[in-house]
Amino acid sequence: MKSLAAIKQDAVIVGAGVIGLATALKLLESGAKVSILERGRMGMESSWAGGGILSPICPWDYTDAVTRLVRYSTGLFPDWVIALQKATGIDPEYHQCGMCILPPFDKEHAIAWCSTNEITIWRQTLPMPFPVTGNQNTVSSHQNDVEAIILPGIAQIRNPRLLKALHRRVTQLGGQIVENCCVHDWNIRKNAILSVQSSCGVFEADSYIIAAGAWSRLVLGKHAMNLNIQPVKGQMLLFKFDVPPLSMIFVRDNLYLIPRKDGHLLLGSTLEDTGFNKRTTVSVRKRLLDQAQFILPQLRDRPVIRQWSGLRPGSPLNIPTIGRHPELINLYLNSGHFRYGVTMAPASAEILVNEITGSMQRLDVSPYQSGWSQCDSSSTHPIL
Repeated sequence: MKSLAAIKQDAVIVGAGVIGLATALKLLESGAKVSILERGRMGMESSWAGGGILSPICPWDYTDAVTRLVRYSTGLFPDWVIALQKATGIDPEYHQCGMCILPPFDKEHAIAWCSTNEITIWRQTLPMPFPVTGNQNTVSSHQNDVEAIILPGIAQIRNPRLLKALHRRVTQLGGQIVENCCVHDWNIRKNAILSVQSSCGVFEADSYIIAAGAWSRLVLGKHAMNLNIQPVKGQMLLFKFDVPPLSMIFVRDNLYLIPRKDGHLLLGSTLEDTGFNKRTTVSVRKRLLDQAQFILPQLRDRPVIRQWSGLRPGSPLNIPTIGRHPELINLYLNSGHFRYGVTMAPASAEILVNEITGSMQRLDVSPYQSGWSQCDSSSTHPIL
């Protein structure tokens, strides 16, 4: 029997995060043979580390290219998740819980943007700190009322469970995931890739897809051209309550609190330019806790169950690159989603597979194909 590396595939994907898995699933559903090469463990980088908010933190602060892709992708999510759960038996816990955005923010701009984009909003005055569900007597007596905006249509997903469902479905359909497999070099003839050299052997395919997140430039090496994808570290904290302390996601500046149905509460997140350094720090833990107590002072005495970090693939203006390499006809990229890889996953997979197969796109994809020729990064730094 031939080894896996000796069997030619329709597609080899580099990176087994949510983007790589979603792309593999879309290809497998079309009947393709797919192998995924993962430098570490499946889904254990930024896809696992994120909070799973299926929306930009404040959507009115982003370009149309970002919000258009997000809206299209979140429209796909309910059916996508239902199909995954039915096929795998794993519930990714998709939950339309809503999101409350607290000041400071440009209220007039936010309201106008939501109106233009037909996004339902509620304007509501809330006491701060916020009363904890079922424990209102513990609220600080020094409350201040703030005028917040609530976006009731915003949903969340539980990232690790989504990744488990994607993993199971990919393997059910015959996809091969090779972990601890580092890409070393590309065998190229004229303007096409013939094979990829890895620590697990040589893999041949008709198409090669880079979905390696923050590591995409390293994988591409000299073929990265002017692609500007850089690691941006985010640290998060986890707490556990007997019952969910909040009924929806709360956001203030770049801080967010995400309540899970089982009483877990995620607190994040930082935006740190530290290269590929993933170390967590005591100073960040203290800063996140200090900021969060404005919303939920009960966190002051609540033990931190876990602290972790992830490296997001930061890109200019947060716009991912999805499409064919300008010079190598069978090399594709699906990366640079910054904070919104999970949110954009089903749409990004659809766009990339449509590009490979020559199928009609359902939205204007030109903004997601300009990343190869980005100018100097200092003029288009990710929104931090």
